[in-house]
Amino acid sequence: MNRLRKILVTGLGTGCLPFAPGTWGSMGACGVFLLASWLSGRCPLFVNVVLAATAAFWSVACVRMGAFAEETFGCKDPRQCTADEWAGQAVALMGIPLGVASGDLWIAAGVALGIFRFMDVLKPPPVRRLEKLPGGWGVLADDLAAGALANVAAQLILRLWLGW
Repeated sequence: MNRLRKILVTGLGTGCLPFAPGTWGSMGACGVFLLASWLSGRCPLFVNVVLAATAAFWSVACVRMGAFAEETFGCKDPRQCTADEWAGQAVALMGIPLGVASGDLWIAAGVALGIFRFMDVLKPPPVRRLEKLPGGWGVLADDLAAGALANVAAQLILRLWLGW
């Protein structure tokens, strides 16, 4: 049972990768976005339902096992716990335009990934305060807020700057 919990809190093992585990966790959610877009023929409704389900699944995993992660790795919001990055990145990707050209999905995923990682590391004032919530909520809430901020920024960049 502990092995399964460890697999979940580490975002399918992305938290165990040697360099920048949060980025690897975020890239996992980007992979879900790309796969859902490809499988559905870029159907926005399907993509957004899959992303909402992804965010919900990893949020529940993070909240339910946040205390386990902190106990296992010996600190608050351990870097090995990437379930929160999966959830936050899924939020950052929801509703963003899918573009029309073959490379547009990669550009959209890259823009959302870059902005989310920036927000997650920088933790602007409303985001940083959420880390103080107890247990798994403190692990998760800052990433969901960073995902929401990244989503707004990605929407603006893709829709206004790139004209999607």
